[in-house]
Amino acid sequence: MRRAFNEHIRRRVDYLDGVWSFIDDPNDCGLEAGWNKKMPASAYSVSVPSVWNTESRLLQYEGKAWYSKTFAFEGGNCRICFDAVMTECTVWLDGRELGSHYGGYTAFDFIVKSLSQGVHTLTVCVDNRFGADSIPQKWVDFYHYGGITRSVSVEKLGDAAILGAHLDYKIAADFSAVDATLKLSIINLTDHELTLPFTSALNKRPLTGAMLTLPVGKSEHICSNVLLEGIKLWSPKTPKLYNLYMTLGDDDLTDRVGFRNISVQKGKIYLNGEELELRGVCRHEDHPDFGMAFPGRLMDRDLEIIKNLSCNFIRGSHYPNSKVFLDLLDENGIMFWSEIPVWGVGFAPDTLVRPLVLKRGLDMLGEMKSQYFNHPSIIMWGLHNEIRTDMPQGKEMSRVFCSFMKEDNGNRPLTFATNHPLNDICFEYCDIISINKYYGWYEGDMDVWADFLEKFREYRRSLGMEDKPVIMSEFGCAALYGYHTFDCLKWTEEYQAKLLTHTIELFHKDPMIVGFSIWQYCDIRTAKECGNDRARSYNNKGIVSDTRKPKLAYLAVKKLYEKYAEEESENK
Repeated sequence: MRRAFNEHIRRRVDYLDGVWSFIDDPNDCGLEAGWNKKMPASAYSVSVPSVWNTESRLLQYEGKAWYSKTFAFEGGNCRICFDAVMTECTVWLDGRELGSHYGGYTAFDFIVKSLSQGVHTLTVCVDNRFGADSIPQKWVDFYHYGGITRSVSVEKLGDAAILGAHLDYKIAADFSAVDATLKLSIINLTDHELTLPFTSALNKRPLTGAMLTLPVGKSEHICSNVLLEGIKLWSPKTPKLYNLYMTLGDDDLTDRVGFRNISVQKGKIYLNGEELELRGVCRHEDHPDFGMAFPGRLMDRDLEIIKNLSCNFIRGSHYPNSKVFLDLLDENGIMFWSEIPVWGVGFAPDTLVRPLVLKRGLDMLGEMKSQYFNHPSIIMWGLHNEIRTDMPQGKEMSRVFCSFMKEDNGNRPLTFATNHPLNDICFEYCDIISINKYYGWYEGDMDVWADFLEKFREYRRSLGMEDKPVIMSEFGCAALYGYHTFDCLKWTEEYQAKLLTHTIELFHKDPMIVGFSIWQYCDIRTAKECGNDRARSYNNKGIVSDTRKPKLAYLAVKKLYEKYAEEESENK
């Protein structure tokens, strides 16, 4: 399942989710042995989407593995779509290489012209190993699963097809009208120029209609601006969505959009002109039974638990989340921070500026921006997390990433999470300052927090950046589910609840701070390099357990978030 709604009515889409043949390749001999053309007899059946690291034999496996699936096709132009593969893969169709992709959290596709009618074999070699230019690097505090982790589909295309669409817009200062521009990505699969009718509509309201002349191959088209009046704006309390219907000849595409304005002014964040306090959690897509290959019902359950907390905000840690989950956030009015997996503690300073690392980071940012552009729930883009932003190499990466993301960003401010807040030299490259700190856990005790906030307030003032709002993007401590004492010791549920209560109350009262996202929503499996000093080889800072059972901290946070939401409603 790619989306929470049907993207096509005219275009035929067949999903290949289900049973695939699979075999691991620890000796990296599969290509030489011809597995791209025929899988060995020792291959066995697995379900896709899935990860191999929930199979007992492969719990810690890093390396190559092969997948294969046969499918019937009626003949004609074919588009093969992968919603995510962890992390690097090469794809073959009937033994012929189609191409490769790097990066485990965004979609990619291959278009095959004039594929014959009949049964075909799709083969994928997946590799989740780390290297010198990996994103993330080997030392990373979440588990680097391997597998085909999201849906795979085959689409039947005609002479031309709509590959994607961005609805960019500006909202009038009085919020009375929307000036919209539709940007299309189209492919002409013939060997000659085509002219085809194009139409678009917002729900039942026509947007544009024109004859489009298409050169051979891929092309971009910008439709004329349209002034929309009477549009209802998207917000957490009224998450209004519009269906965007598009047709091109005999092809079609449906997407969903919402209209909202995010602005940063004088140290505050505003949504549609109203000041925001972001109350949230950091969430990994991780579960002991599914890894990061989430079924839809588990997404529903996570959202139900998070909404019950009175959250209005989620930080997607540390990668683009499933499009289906973003669709659910759009529907439910939950705001989202989307970032890429540059998890910086594992990066040596010089690695940050390696040409291939920078290229891969830009590719990931580009795919995230392109594929998630229309989601109104995404209110900010994250450039990276905890890199050495106190050093020139971190500044160079920040400069390069910021310059790229400032263009065509869909009305979204930029941020990054720093763990060097008192000597960070990169704040010029963000609109919102975001801080990861763990006083009361890794350093000092919880009473240090007040002093730290005053020191940072002064540092921000010394930089002349008082107008940049501050989000506490990570804070918290670990607690083992079910561990209780009378003494409120570290690792107990009592200590976690006490620390989070103390910090959230402090942040809520501080005019410098406009939001906070607890680290983290649920306990997650961590990489074996990080897990030796972690109970259960898990990062246990979740306010719910890995199987979604609430800790005392969940109830403590719920009490505060509900109180602040009620106060906010009364003030408005």
